Amino acid sequence: MKACARCGHELDRDLEIFRTTYCPSCRADLHTCTNCTYYQPGAHWDCRETIPEQVVDKERGNFCEFFRFKVTAPGRKSGGPNRGGAKAKSDFNKLFGD
Repeated sequence: MKACARCGHELDRDLEIFRTTYCPSCRADLHTCTNCTYYQPGAHWDCRETIPEQVVDKERGNFCEFFRFKVTAPGRKSGGPNRGGAKAKSDFNKLFGD
């Protein structure tokens, strides 16, 4: 299943993703690092591929030629409000301040 990394909205499986494609639910860009199968925070430039230059804003549409939309098993969300990383960061900030 394809799902928007920002809101978790399930996308049509056959939807082609271009740099200007956006989520019909939250209107976020879809051709982004956060929606890519190679996105891995902590890796060099947060990508498992050897990319020629850093993509600074991971949530904005980009021209990366390695982009492959992350596909998850049905019933599992790839993003949205249930993202563990966002909740962990929020909890950390509540404990220790911004």
